[in-house]
Formats: sequence, C-alpha cells, structure tokens
Amino acid sequence: MSAPRSAADRGLRAVARVRGVREQDSREGLQLAVADQRSRQERLLELSRRLAEAPAHLEGSPADVLGLRLALGFLGDEVRDARTEVEHGEVIVDAARARWEHDKAQLSAVEKLLARRAARRRAEAARAEAKENDDIAAQRWSRTRGNVS
Repeated sequence: MSAPRSAADRGLRAVARVRGVREQDSREGLQLAVADQRSRQERLLELSRRLAEAPAHLEGSPADVLGLRLALGFLGDEVRDARTEVEHGEVIVDAARARWEHDKAQLSAVEKLLARRAARRRAEAARAEAKENDDIAAQRWSRTRGNVS
C-alpha cells in the first residue's frame, strides 16, 4: 500500500491489514496442507513399492508361507489406508486452496479500492493545481493587458 495515507482511509487500511493477515494465514495453511499431502503420497509410494517387490511365489515351510501371506495382507491393508489418506488429503488441499484464493481476492479488492481512492485524491489535487495555475495565468494576463493599454 504505497498510496498516500488519508484520515478518510484509516478504517479501510485497518480492514486491509486484517485481510492481509488472513491471506497470509490461509497461504501458510495451504503450504502446510500441500506438505502433508506430499508426505502422504510418499508414504503411499513407499508402501506400494514394498508390496510390488514382494515375492510372487511363496516358498518355504508352511509357517513361513503363512507368515509372509499375513505380512503381505497387512501391507495391503496399509496401502489401502494410505490411498484413503491421500484421497482425504486432496480434499483438504482443495479446501485450503479455495480458502486462500478467497482471502487473496478479498485482500485484492480492498487494495484496489484504496488505490482507486488514492488515484481520485491525486486527480483532485491535480485539478486544484491546474485551477490555481489558470488563475495565476489569468491574473498575469490581466496585469500585462492593463499595463499595455
């Protein structure tokens, strides 16, 4: 907000500060949600890799085969749970992104309003200066015209 400050905009600047904090908080929330989702996806990839690398043919004593089948069953359950977590994580990331976009849009609206008000004040000041310059020019013209006669 590099616009000149005006007492008339004090309340709007306060709103902009609050919305700026909200936007920053929601951006940080989105970053956290994305990082959490990334770790969920990495866990799913690791579990899927372990399941894919499991031996296709079970050999050994019946107790070994049974133990390996149970372990693979538990690993399959973990993969299924990890997929569910990734799906839920996508919903969380989407909600966090929507919240951040909403907060960013609100902040942008207030900043644009402040900028328009500052531009209007600059235009009013330029008109006042132009009017004053016209008055000064008219006075000079009047003086020089009066001296010539």
